[in-house]
Amino acid sequence: MTTPAPSPGTPLPAAATARLRGAVVVVVAAILIALTGCTPFIGPGQGNSASPETSATEGAAPELTKFYQQQIQWSPCENNLECAKVTVPVDYAKPDGDTIQLAVARLKGRNAKGNLMVNPGGPGASGIDLVRDAGNSMFSDKLRGMYNLVGWDPRGVKRSAPVTCLDAAGQDAVRQLNLDNSTDAGLAQSFAEQKKVIEACKANTGPILAHSDTISSVKDMDVLRAVVMGQTKLDYAGFSYGTLLGATYASMFSDRVGKFVLDGAVDPALGAQELTLGQAKGFEDALHAYVRSCISKSGCPLTGSETDAVGQLQTLFQNVQEQPMHTNDGRALPITDFVNGFILPLYNDQSWPVLTQAIAKALRGDGSAMLRLADQAADRDQNGTYSSNGSWAFMAYNCLDYPTESNTAGMRTEAQQLAEASPTFGQFFAYGGVNCRDWPYKSVRTPAPAHYTGSNQIMVLGTTGDPATPYPWAVSLRSELGNAALLTWTGQGHTAYGRGSTCVDQAVDSFLVDGKAAEDGKHC
Repeated sequence: MTTPAPSPGTPLPAAATARLRGAVVVVVAAILIALTGCTPFIGPGQGNSASPETSATEGAAPELTKFYQQQIQWSPCENNLECAKVTVPVDYAKPDGDTIQLAVARLKGRNAKGNLMVNPGGPGASGIDLVRDAGNSMFSDKLRGMYNLVGWDPRGVKRSAPVTCLDAAGQDAVRQLNLDNSTDAGLAQSFAEQKKVIEACKANTGPILAHSDTISSVKDMDVLRAVVMGQTKLDYAGFSYGTLLGATYASMFSDRVGKFVLDGAVDPALGAQELTLGQAKGFEDALHAYVRSCISKSGCPLTGSETDAVGQLQTLFQNVQEQPMHTNDGRALPITDFVNGFILPLYNDQSWPVLTQAIAKALRGDGSAMLRLADQAADRDQNGTYSSNGSWAFMAYNCLDYPTESNTAGMRTEAQQLAEASPTFGQFFAYGGVNCRDWPYKSVRTPAPAHYTGSNQIMVLGTTGDPATPYPWAVSLRSELGNAALLTWTGQGHTAYGRGSTCVDQAVDSFLVDGKAAEDGKHC
């Protein structure tokens, strides 16, 4: 998606977001819609010849038949979308137990001949918001002519039985904490504060809290394939964390993979510590790329060489860590929010001018612009409300998806490794084990390479300067999938499609719309 760099206070490009895994992001991001009205039932995958009672449900486990054969009602809703709800079991091991409803929306194509399911990342980001806010801008006219875009809020996210922890005031209070995990006292307080958050999540969420995980969400995707898409094979575009959903689907349902594009790849073989280390290095590299650009232009608040400028930022971080900044809305800006605000524009190099403005103000002692960025990262509106539950869903998914190191000695060792790999950000990415030590449910996923045996080629995209999903992860995922092709974009920022590269967009459209095999090893 090509957009001019926004001024502070306006939303930054938000499609295809990832969430950082370190303790620095006890609070982060996602995206709203009202389901209104009601229309007569329209068969799944309108315009698709498959029916839910026949080919689309073939292969479903007998105990899940009622979910695969359900009928849904589409309702007109915001921004010319059609919305529906699909019932799935809370626990797939107990299909006769509790159920939840997944919120789904589609943006109809002009001459659609199929349906393309899309996911923007997270975990915790809303697919409905993606098709509502970016369906007509991020995706090409050619692709929009071919496909209905189908987005859903995964289980535990926003409109789909959301993970619920603290209210807005409570979330604000958590973000105001200024704890130093490098000290025993600070770490003990972090554990105590996080335990309060976890207890609130358990009290306010219900049974879905134990089943907001990637494997369960992928099983939901297959129900959606049959009920919403009406297709024997799933066509899918996943961005960032959405690539983990896609790679997991390809491993679990290889024979049901249609056209898959995985952009901004997460390597499913990596554990929590490896992912955190990769992101810390990625954002350090992105910082240096930003600094080189900034000091080459007039008006940059940083001076001297690249090393000098990075040093000035590191000193700024240290000062904020010692004394939270003042802002013009009465809230303080502690180091956690400062870092979250700082890294948000690093997701898209078109947003670097926003970061420059925020740094300039911060160097003058005014943290207001950086706080606005941190609020955008946390989906906090100017009226003090939060437009999503992304922070809580992110935590729930990661605690169930990844075994984490919560032993003090182990976290201290990891913190040292992160600081060495990323002198600017590393220390703030450390202590992620705090988030999950007291989580009431054991992790349900063991990181492992993708295992795909399907006959349809999968297209993987990697951006060389991607800080959130570093390029080597795309190389690894392409190798694990086997029947796949890797497209490399030499650029800065997170993900590749829809960000201004004609070369990238044409290659993806050729694969999805024209049905041409992707060229493995192609560079843009």
